[in-house]
Amino acid sequence: MGFHPAPFFPDPGVWIAALLTLFIFSFLYKDNPFYKFAEHLFVGVSAGYFVVQQFWQVIVPNLIDPVMDPAKPHRWTYFVAVLLCLMLFTRLFAKASWLSRFAIAVIIGVYAGAKTTGFAQAEVVAQVQATMLPLWDSANIVGSINNIVLVIGVVCTLVFFFFSTEHKGAIGATAKLGIWYLMVSFGAAYGFTVMSRISLLIGRFQFLLDPWLGIVRF
Repeated sequence: MGFHPAPFFPDPGVWIAALLTLFIFSFLYKDNPFYKFAEHLFVGVSAGYFVVQQFWQVIVPNLIDPVMDPAKPHRWTYFVAVLLCLMLFTRLFAKASWLSRFAIAVIIGVYAGAKTTGFAQAEVVAQVQATMLPLWDSANIVGSINNIVLVIGVVCTLVFFFFSTEHKGAIGATAKLGIWYLMVSFGAAYGFTVMSRISLLIGRFQFLLDPWLGIVRF
């Protein structure tokens, strides 16, 4: 990192990016037209990019290419999918909005049936397997302590969410320990979120100081 005089950057892309960054930072003072312009521009560009991306990465390979391929078997099934997609847009018309219910029902039913086993394997079975750990290994004391803390945390947290029995005595103490585990978990997640946002902020400051102003060379 070094300091040097700020040169003139004729690149319009750098200037546009810098001005939009400053427009967003202007919200720290108060809501203003510059911030609204940058916000609306970001939303509009993101929506346009998403539409184009979905067209070329989803619609073209999964619909247009198979329909245009004469060797593709059962091409009529793709027209059923198109019909269901078009039925979703009937929500925009009051008199025909009831047709969208059939498409929504098919989507939810197929998605639930296809994803139930996958979610059960990833969210339930894998989580249970991750807690089946050896509690003590004399050759790995640090790992053993970590396993004990993990297993105790899982048990205490599950007890906290067990509402069929009143939380008194040993169950109440275990549930309170589960609350501490939850608070530590939420705090760590929040801290990670804050640090990721700070990293984005540092990146924007580095952009303003180096590529745009050229004051500090990183």
